[in-house]
Amino acid sequence: MELLSIFWSLVIESAPWLLMGYLLSGIIKQVIPSSWVEKQLAKPGLVSIVKGAFIGAPLPLCSCGVIPTALAIRKAGASKGATSSFLVATPETGVDSISFSYAVLGPIFAMARPIGALTSAIVAGILVNAIDKEDEHIAEVEATCGSCCSKKSAVVEQEPTLSKRLVAAVQYGYGRMISDTAKWLAIGLVAAAVITALVPQSFFLQWGDGVMAMIIMVIVGLPMYICATASTPVAASLLFAGISPGAALVFMLTGPATNLATMGVIKEQLGLKSLGAYLVAVIGTAIAAGLLLNAAYASFAWPLQLSMAEHGDSYPLWRQLAAIVLVGLIARVWVQPLFKNRDNVGQAAESQVVEQG
Repeated sequence: MELLSIFWSLVIESAPWLLMGYLLSGIIKQVIPSSWVEKQLAKPGLVSIVKGAFIGAPLPLCSCGVIPTALAIRKAGASKGATSSFLVATPETGVDSISFSYAVLGPIFAMARPIGALTSAIVAGILVNAIDKEDEHIAEVEATCGSCCSKKSAVVEQEPTLSKRLVAAVQYGYGRMISDTAKWLAIGLVAAAVITALVPQSFFLQWGDGVMAMIIMVIVGLPMYICATASTPVAASLLFAGISPGAALVFMLTGPATNLATMGVIKEQLGLKSLGAYLVAVIGTAIAAGLLLNAAYASFAWPLQLSMAEHGDSYPLWRQLAAIVLVGLIARVWVQPLFKNRDNVGQAAESQVVEQG
């Protein structure tokens, strides 16, 4: 019963912020079209690397959704550095994960997370360009081609009305975004509840609160296929189990950006040198950010604000309703295909009967 209580408390704490984040994700998707992103990054140099970080940070794309978008901007002429910067910043943070971090971890983590993501993205882009240089002439030709293609498509496509954009934003935020993150969000919430309920608070203290603890978090997060939103409750549970704030930040920065799928795409599309530079930049910057966060917590005596550690039954009705809505939207991801499959089977059976008749 304690496990269920912790789980439901975490869902109630996070539901309003997640619902708001998903809606903002849908709005951003409508406001910032993919063609504009491709055009902005289809230029060589430091400016495109910085743009890749700042454009990617708020975009509503998870670890899996960022890959095709990154390939598109690469084909449109973006440099390896700009593509790497975009690949780091986009899955590491977003409006949904920032709002979720604020709800579960407090305002300090809500600020530290995007700052760390932007820094690691820019460092990754600079390091990739420095170590794995490419033919600038080819990049400029590809950029010109990408810009022309974007202009042509912009002429053909008709601008949707404001009402259609709002409807599309809701459909994307509460449809596609939840579909992309539902599985890992559910896993993250369950894992957080299990760790909080079963792992003693002294378990992670054996690794200390320095670099060694952060390296352990890198090893844990490196192969995981987890999005920024789903990594938040896991990080909160690890904090509750005894790891330092800096180690938790390292997990939230490396987990979404260094999964096996992303690393495979980087190796195939950008090369082995770029992959090496990418990993060094992401891991190195994450550890540096973690050490700075630990130093800040120690210097200013900031308290940890873990909402999941304060579960209870005294939640207002509107928060409980938000939790029910969130659970319903997540459940729909698995329930809806079952009805579609049943309808398909029924239609196939009817057509078979007609043919036999």
